[in-house]
Amino acid sequence: MNRLRSVLIVVSAAVVLAAPSQASAQNYPTKPIRLLIPTAAGGLMDVAARIAADYLGKSLGQRLVIENRSGSGGNLGVEAVVKAEPDGYTLGLIQIGNVAINPYVYTDMTFDPLTDLVPVAPVTSSAILVVAGANVPANNLRELIALAKKEPGKLAYGSAGPGTAPHLAGEMFKSQAGVDILHVPYRGAGPAVNDTIGGHVQLTFVGWGAVRGAVDAGRLKVLAVAQSTRLKSAPQLPTSAEAGLPGYEFITWFGVVAPKGTPQPIIDTLVKNIHAMQDDPVVVSSLGESGLEPLKESPEQFGARMRHDHDRFRAIVQAAGLTPQ
Repeated sequence: MNRLRSVLIVVSAAVVLAAPSQASAQNYPTKPIRLLIPTAAGGLMDVAARIAADYLGKSLGQRLVIENRSGSGGNLGVEAVVKAEPDGYTLGLIQIGNVAINPYVYTDMTFDPLTDLVPVAPVTSSAILVVAGANVPANNLRELIALAKKEPGKLAYGSAGPGTAPHLAGEMFKSQAGVDILHVPYRGAGPAVNDTIGGHVQLTFVGWGAVRGAVDAGRLKVLAVAQSTRLKSAPQLPTSAEAGLPGYEFITWFGVVAPKGTPQPIIDTLVKNIHAMQDDPVVVSSLGESGLEPLKESPEQFGARMRHDHDRFRAIVQAAGLTPQ
């Protein structure tokens, strides 16, 4: 009888302790939410974050406070999410590099993005474009490949720096096209784009939002969109297959994650609101202006995407000659 009484006391205590947590999850959110961005302010991720924060703040009834935490290739910001209380009030907006590139480059990572984060939902995708200077004598990938093979090592492409998406997109292009093109790293996509305009390098690999104005002004030209479908915001641009290199696809994404242990009802609430945001015409239009497109997936699909990209990029990082640091 004493043993039974002890068991009942333990069970009752557990129920009492769990009740506030369950109630908190059901009433979520009741205060502002921090959205940590692992990059400096002003980039394309910031665009997606601010559009999402504006919409979700209204739909959830609580402000989403954006906090930029750059450093160590984004690892500092992601680590802050991993270490946060799993109560739904600290979320992260990560990108493909945080999951698929950094684990192979940084030896001092204190977390595993595949096991220490809960995938909530991707927000946007952004295809890489193959962009050439206006004076480059090639108007599609077929002509570019022929030009590169005719003069190996003469053409150069600018990237946002070693290990960035533009760098790996360039190396993937070289591998699939079988060409020799010189890599010139810059401190960001902006300087690389500027030097492509100026003719210091002939090519760069970036998103539509980074070059839209220069393309419209005739200072740059897009040779291909590295995905299987045309951009909804720029349907005049050909896909890689249409331009002469089938199978060349490089799509980056931004997605919301939460600390491991975040209650499922909170995840469900966030997913419901993010999906509603992605169906909003105003949001879709705003994203499209920067070359971003909604990427609507369930947490399970997003998790599978993260694992797939992590595995796929191992060979890409090795081919790029990136060494752990």
